[in-house]
Amino acid sequence: MKPSSIRTPVLFLSLLAFLLLAMQLHLSHADVGTAAYYSPPYTPTACYGNDPAQLPSSNHFAAAGESIWDNGASCGRQYLVWCTSAIASGICIHNQTVEVRIVDYAPSSSSRPSSDDTTIVLSTTAFDVIGKFAAAVNVEYQQV
Repeated sequence: MKPSSIRTPVLFLSLLAFLLLAMQLHLSHADVGTAAYYSPPYTPTACYGNDPAQLPSSNHFAAAGESIWDNGASCGRQYLVWCTSAIASGICIHNQTVEVRIVDYAPSSSSRPSSDDTTIVLSTTAFDVIGKFAAAVNVEYQQV
């Protein structure tokens, strides 16, 4: 067998392994922060005012905290959010992820968040997917 005929499959397998590893690293990238919840009234919002059509029918939406607000550029962004830990056991619902759309700015929301200075403030419906009600929980989140 010629050395060049061996190099081609080895090179191909090396490239395939590299691509698979790169995809895995991309899929596992998430930021760490805290999440709280807020309840109605949800309008008016900093992103869309009094327009009720802004709220997804699933009621899975959120208000952006200062760290992801980005001077309003976060309006309409979608995030995957999951609970990683809380002050007491049994609060996080593990292996549950909720996808939310940013519709408001947490410091100016009509309804007061359950905890100040959080990364993302979920609607009560969205929070219920990842945890039992607490003032705030630790989360990982990823923009989609």
